[in-house]
Amino acid sequence: MKNIYISPKAVKQGDFELVERKGVGHPDSVADGVAQKVSNALSKYYIKKFGTIMHHNTDQVEVVGGQAISKFAGGEVIEDPLIILSGRATQKVGDEIVPIHEVAKEATEKFIKELFRGEMKVGIESFMGEGSADLKDVFGRKNSIPLSNDTSFGVSFYPFTKVEQLVYDVENYLNSDKMNKQYPAIGRDIKVMGARIKDNIKITIALATVDKYVENIKEYITFKEQITEVLQDKFGSCDVDYFINTADDVERGSAFLTVTGSSMENGDDGSVGRGNRANGLITPYKPMSMEAAAGKNPVNHVGKLYNVLSLYIARDIYNNTGAGETQVRILSQIGKPINEPLACDISTENELSSEDQRHVQRIASDWLDNIRQVTEDIINEKVNLF
Repeated sequence: MKNIYISPKAVKQGDFELVERKGVGHPDSVADGVAQKVSNALSKYYIKKFGTIMHHNTDQVEVVGGQAISKFAGGEVIEDPLIILSGRATQKVGDEIVPIHEVAKEATEKFIKELFRGEMKVGIESFMGEGSADLKDVFGRKNSIPLSNDTSFGVSFYPFTKVEQLVYDVENYLNSDKMNKQYPAIGRDIKVMGARIKDNIKITIALATVDKYVENIKEYITFKEQITEVLQDKFGSCDVDYFINTADDVERGSAFLTVTGSSMENGDDGSVGRGNRANGLITPYKPMSMEAAAGKNPVNHVGKLYNVLSLYIARDIYNNTGAGETQVRILSQIGKPINEPLACDISTENELSSEDQRHVQRIASDWLDNIRQVTEDIINEKVNLF
């Protein structure tokens, strides 16, 4: 059944666990977001004009930090950050020229405006070129199922542990519209690091503060105390300690202040693939791929598809069997149908009966047969990739 294997039980967590999430306004996440928005915009343009998605990979984006002077009650940006778009995209179909640079720049501008609520201005340069002949050939071969454009693997697991879920939820809550309205000093650049030491969880948060909403160091201290109390009320404080902006030096009046809400305004750069994995977390104690999913084409690039697909399979196995925590690893071969991986390895927390093993294999096989659903979910932005 499509080279599906069930391995021995997944390794359980020990006394220490570490997990990280870079928020949506972190420079690395901004690079991921731009790459994905450009890919989605090109995909929709290709579909509208030609009825199908043409070959592209826009996973080469660099955020070059600007220069700013932040200060209590409001600073100023001296030099805007620069976003450099690279990668490959089909530029000519028949006699028609595809305006890839215009489509990409428009998608980038819209994303930045919405992400930073109009507070951030950026320069944009596009250096995207035509794709390589061999990869375009694999992409364009007539086949009911797309052929893999890489020999690569995707991995994921389900469900999240307590600290994984907490890290994910804390960042999303701090970056929510509700919190922004109540505490406009919260910037979009938020990084959350969680560490579980036996039964105690320590949450360290780097929270970019928008300087114009904080008059002085006293207000800043109060602001941090308020955010800590909000998190304790929302997520609980039993066996959980919260730390915000631990590099502050209150006596010297030093604080994590920004003009726009992101460190990219003042020399902090970003690149695609340096941030969260396709499940939204960085998990050194769990299997994860180094693949940059954002920006890769959603049709046959397994570096994108398999990281999402493995999450879907793991989630369905967990929800529909007694497997417990489930880990999935899928390996492709370039030029082979994407629904026929070289190997799909599934490991579970609990021992499986023969009936459960057959059920697990059916779940994986069904998802491989319906891999086009992953493409649709990505284009329609029903799944996050970072």
